[in-house]
Amino acid sequence: LIHFYKRLKNLPNCCGKMYVSKTLKSQHEDLIHDVAYDYYGRRMATCSSDHHVKIWDQDDAGNWVCSASVKTHSGSVWKVTWAHPEFGQVIATCSFDRTANIWEEIVSEKSEKTSNHWIRKSVLLDSRTSVTDVKFGPKHLGSGLILATASADGTVRIYEAPDVMNLSQWSLKFEIPVKLPCSSISWNPSLSRLHAPMLAVGSDDNSPNSQSQGKVVVFEYSNNDAMWIKVETLSNITEPVHDLAFAPNIGRSYHVLAVGGKDLRIITL
Repeated sequence: LIHFYKRLKNLPNCCGKMYVSKTLKSQHEDLIHDVAYDYYGRRMATCSSDHHVKIWDQDDAGNWVCSASVKTHSGSVWKVTWAHPEFGQVIATCSFDRTANIWEEIVSEKSEKTSNHWIRKSVLLDSRTSVTDVKFGPKHLGSGLILATASADGTVRIYEAPDVMNLSQWSLKFEIPVKLPCSSISWNPSLSRLHAPMLAVGSDDNSPNSQSQGKVVVFEYSNNDAMWIKVETLSNITEPVHDLAFAPNIGRSYHVLAVGGKDLRIITL
């Protein structure tokens, strides 16, 4: 099941209830691990342990309709993410099967009817263990499409498709050793030229040897060295981290990072 919540406005305090909820039967046959909206919020993707990703479109009445169901992997699908619409209708998925996949929606017209279907454009095979997260980079980072993956082998990999018209060709640009099993990643979305590209990585490692280690590491890209450099380890976050996200940065001289583990923490960098 997928649950939607909408905050209500202009209600008197006596009403108590500040939101309305709606439940949608997802048609997945196992746990749903991730839900992602597209740039405009009119499309949605869900992924599950049933190895499938489902694409949902919102109609004019506000109802969500499943427009595609694709078997994307041979293992549980942990995360799904949309590329910026400038690159077309493109999603990336990652899985327990040790791969990350890139998918593109193709529109075909036959017999005066328009049909849409999703095509697997590329499979990224570099990880030796489960790929736990996948995120497209902000569109201003390069001339092509940028993608980052995080793996349980403790490595973040950054790929680029230099020709956005040919998403079957991806090159591995960087392998960043985190030295802890990775659970989640987040790009800093700042558009300011004063801010270097930044990536935060979380770890859900709960082994005895890592009990006192910081579970969030922040990397910046150095133009001078042409490499990603670790600039911060949040040593006060020692419990497993399951998700993290940078806040949009408009006009601030600092960055805000939310980290979800046993507790929710808001970090200023």
